[in-house]
Amino acid sequence: MSKSSKYVSRQSDNNGVIAWSDEENQIWHELITRQLGVIKGKACDEYMAGLDKLQLPTDRIPQLEEVSKVLRATTGWECAEVPALISFDKFFELLANKRFPVATFIRSREEFDYLQEPDIFHEIFGHCAMLTNPAFAEFTHIYGKLGLAASKQDRVYLARLYWFTIEFGLLSTPDGLRIYGGGILSSPGETKYALESTVAERKPFDALDVLRTPYRIDIMQPIYFMIERIDQLFDIAQLDLMALVEQAKALGLHAPKFPPKEKQAS
Repeated sequence: MSKSSKYVSRQSDNNGVIAWSDEENQIWHELITRQLGVIKGKACDEYMAGLDKLQLPTDRIPQLEEVSKVLRATTGWECAEVPALISFDKFFELLANKRFPVATFIRSREEFDYLQEPDIFHEIFGHCAMLTNPAFAEFTHIYGKLGLAASKQDRVYLARLYWFTIEFGLLSTPDGLRIYGGGILSSPGETKYALESTVAERKPFDALDVLRTPYRIDIMQPIYFMIERIDQLFDIAQLDLMALVEQAKALGLHAPKFPPKEKQAS
């Protein structure tokens, strides 16, 4: 989560409706039509089934209630309108209550291909389709409850679990690799890289290994973790994850597979 943002989220009116501009709706249209083509044959079946349930409009940004209505009917989740940046306390509190935070701004044309903070396209297109899946929804809920109760130090370890599953998770299927992580599914570059790169490492999911693996948010991922079926997320949610965090702290982090981030001159 970045410390500052140039974006300001739009506020809904008394009826929960956000008045998006024509340009914002056009950016959504261009983003979603491009990405629908990119993920074809690359997204997992569960994601595509969720997308079919959501029936996201391609000509305009959906209202959060349109998405929430489907989520409530499938897994009991809903979208929560939030500012561009929220605290980790608020983030975990929302997930613990089955409310998925959606920052109500959309990226500018200058950052059309990539931006560090999650916008409404990333949150809705990347994540909400998977939230119609019971295993994914339950895992996210358990994760939120664990994070809400965790110390600041332990949350740093839990962040890696979120990163390598909900954001950048891969699925190993009989038909080949597929994507279920929203950070990949909302990015054309990462969608191609995650499945086709000969440089990236793809490892079978191991919770302790994940908790010890450093990551950077501003590069293509050098490591991805694969589960074999989406229902495996049910099993991961039932692990004693906080005991594994203690083990990870005792063992220490793996050496990073990327160079340190260059410091910007002040």
